[in-house]
Amino acid sequence: MTAYELAQVNIARLKWPLDTPLLKDFVDNLDPVNADADAADGFVWRLQSDEGDATAISVFDDPWLIVNLSVWRDTDALTAFMYQGRHREMLSRRREWFERVEEAMTTLWWVPAGHRPTVTEAEDRLLHLRAHGPTPYAFTLRTSFLPGETQDSADRPATSPA
Repeated sequence: MTAYELAQVNIARLKWPLDTPLLKDFVDNLDPVNADADAADGFVWRLQSDEGDATAISVFDDPWLIVNLSVWRDTDALTAFMYQGRHREMLSRRREWFERVEEAMTTLWWVPAGHRPTVTEAEDRLLHLRAHGPTPYAFTLRTSFLPGETQDSADRPATSPA
């Protein structure tokens, strides 16, 4: 068993309410994409309500934001899921459904194995990334850090920007 697992959060600002026909393709694909994630190699956990997704869970007290919060074995497992199959198809269509924003909407961090992050924890990590850029506390796939690195090693990323 690994000492650390990778938490990830991504949020998106909806262009329209979830129940509008303009978001039908997105909403219709939530369950299949979540099922793909649940079955993916390296998937550990995802935030969900009783409905099986997280669309009703509030983030930053903003009704136009939706959240995806999950835990993975490592960055390789997360990346493999993100860029293949149905998730890749939906990712390529994100501009149809979500506003384009300038600030960071995704961050990663290492958690002790078995820890399940909260939305409040995810908000804190995302705000930290926005304020400080990638650090071991909150980072990106482009600039990631090894599990257990401390703030003192923030100048030594495991993966350099591409």
